[in-house]
Amino acid sequence: MRRLEKTNSLVLKGDFEEALYKEQALSEYSNNPFIEALPPIFSEDNVLERFMVTPRITQQEKQSETNIRYHVLKRVKNFIQPLPIHFEVERRLSTLIRRGYLARNPLDKTFLERIRVLHQLREDEEEAHKYIDERLNYLRSTADSLSIIGISGIGKTTAIERLLLMYPQVIKHETYEGHPFNRTQIVWLKIDCPYDGSLSTLCKSFFKAIDNLLGTRYLEKYGYLNRVTSTMLLHMTSLASMYGIGVLVIDEIQHLLHSKNDQEEMLNFFVTLSNTVGIPTVLIGTSKAQQLFKGNFRQARRAASEGAIIWDRMAADSEEWEFFLETLWELQCLKTRSELTEDVKKAFYEECQGITSVAVNMFILSQERALFDDSNVEERLTPRVLKKTAKEDIKILQPMLNAIRKNDLNAMYKYEDIMINLDDLMVNHKQNTEYEGEIKEAMKERQNTLEYKRQDTIESLIVEVASLGIFDNLEMNDIKRIIIKIVENNPIDTDINVLKTDSIQQAIAVNQQKKKKKEPLKQNGELLPLLTLRTAAIEKKQHPYKLLKSKGFIKNPLQEFYY
Repeated sequence: MRRLEKTNSLVLKGDFEEALYKEQALSEYSNNPFIEALPPIFSEDNVLERFMVTPRITQQEKQSETNIRYHVLKRVKNFIQPLPIHFEVERRLSTLIRRGYLARNPLDKTFLERIRVLHQLREDEEEAHKYIDERLNYLRSTADSLSIIGISGIGKTTAIERLLLMYPQVIKHETYEGHPFNRTQIVWLKIDCPYDGSLSTLCKSFFKAIDNLLGTRYLEKYGYLNRVTSTMLLHMTSLASMYGIGVLVIDEIQHLLHSKNDQEEMLNFFVTLSNTVGIPTVLIGTSKAQQLFKGNFRQARRAASEGAIIWDRMAADSEEWEFFLETLWELQCLKTRSELTEDVKKAFYEECQGITSVAVNMFILSQERALFDDSNVEERLTPRVLKKTAKEDIKILQPMLNAIRKNDLNAMYKYEDIMINLDDLMVNHKQNTEYEGEIKEAMKERQNTLEYKRQDTIESLIVEVASLGIFDNLEMNDIKRIIIKIVENNPIDTDINVLKTDSIQQAIAVNQQKKKKKEPLKQNGELLPLLTLRTAAIEKKQHPYKLLKSKGFIKNPLQEFYY
């Protein structure tokens, strides 16, 4: 009886789409259904709009009770600010997926040859793993690999998952250029390396991920315990070809160091995965993972043929840190808005050391402390509050942060997750220097573009709403204030018709309120003479109608309407 090994890793799931083929900007990407069904190559503006997550906190929520604002603050955990490195990773990922499909065009005869060879090998799987490399080596592969190495909490996993979700995960093909083409394409697959570092368990995680995605039973079919890794690799090859997997992302690869396998076997596994299976791979890990790439240059180079991105923390004097902090600072939820002074900036960086997740969590925790601190009546974020939060609320991180803060190499070795190889960092820095300035300028330009888009929306709505001419009691400044508040409290991509409807509804409400305020004046000025005449008529024992008519308040209907 086949026994299954437990795999409890969570699987990232994306969208399912029907294939919609698009004209390609590059000729080599044409006539390939797997590439033509992908979204168009993203521009930097596309990445910015799809990647950025800025939680919405309204002015009304900022004025709400303390217990309500405590819950509102938790939204900040979802904050994602695009930085230059995110655009670099997106470009590499986009290239990996498309170029990986060049040698796996389902319309090409070599693709059919690969399927035929795999079918033959699977019929004799007991011996096939011994010569799988020989049988498939002559088939061209365009699959490359990328490694992303960085300290814990810097945002590697969040970024890659956000970028993957910009693509549909599964595309269903039915016809291509009028011919039947029934195929299921998996654009990307992300799995976590098992904690025990077992390559066998990693293969099983691959089968499990496909099962969770498509409702199949490959883990049961191919993943029982007495399978050898090379045999499972054969079936991974088969499934990768069958489903046209665009990229395989393997996270937490530092766990491979816990394995009993030697480094040579591990690196050979990834090289074979790319060469034989033909799947582009993205390997993500903490600084410990650098040890995997030492010793054998050929395998190390092949396991990162598209290069290694060394993801370091943001420097205190960098423009990206300034940009990140200014955007984060807008998400305050305190009674008093705290300005981002130089003292506050210095204290904030000192306590988080430019590590993204630490910065976001400290921003939330320090506001929570300000909310419930009786001595902080004004609810301000001050250097004292920031330091107290770091000391008491994120106490567990202090040994690691102190190691970074003091640049104490001996202490850093105790916490390998935060260790960055300075030599690799310098190489990476030299490669990035040429275009780093361009990216930062582009970031500024995109920020200006978003501000311009918001301002343009405000001005357009002011003209449209004011031109309706139905707000007798509102000045132009009243309409402007209403619209600015609505636009600023909504996401930048909100449909303008939705904004216009909200603006008109609120303008009607404010117009009505102002009208009611004016009515008592009208009563005091115009209705009081009528009451005076009525009182006089009663005193003279006359009917008020006669007196009102004699004074001209009641007109003759025949004269008024007939003539």
